[in-house]
Amino acid sequence: MWRLLLLASVLLLAAVPQESMAQGSGPTPELANRQLTNPAQEKAATQVMHALRCIQCQGQSIADSDAPMAATMRAEVRQQIADGKKPDAIRQWMIERYGEWVSFEPDMKGSGLLLWAAPLLLLLLGLFMARGLFRRKS
Repeated sequence: MWRLLLLASVLLLAAVPQESMAQGSGPTPELANRQLTNPAQEKAATQVMHALRCIQCQGQSIADSDAPMAATMRAEVRQQIADGKKPDAIRQWMIERYGEWVSFEPDMKGSGLLLWAAPLLLLLLGLFMARGLFRRKS
C-alpha cells in the first residue's frame, strides 16, 4: 500500500512543471534590471532602492537582492520616479503597502522613536550601573 502511495506521489510531482513550483516564476518586470535613461532619475531611484528592504530576503536592500519580489519592487520604484514622484513619497507608499519594516530607516515617531532612542537609553543605563559599581568598590 505504501509503495503504491509513494509511486503515485512521484508520478504526480513528475507531471507538475518545475516552473510552476518556483517562487516568483512570472515574467521579470521591464524596469527591474534596466536603468532609467535620465541619470538624475536613476540616481534618485537607486537611493530609494538602497533604503528599502527586500521583503523576501529580509536582510538585503531591493537594490542588492536577486529575489523576484525585489525585482518587482525595483521596477515599481523606477516607474514611480519616471512618473515624477518624489523619493519620500515613494518610500512612504512602500511603507503603506508593506509596513514600516520595509524601510531600513524607521521614522522618528511611534515605535521608530524607540528604535532610535534605545541605543542611547542602553548607554545611559550602562553608565549608571557602572557608576554604582565603582562607588561601592571605593
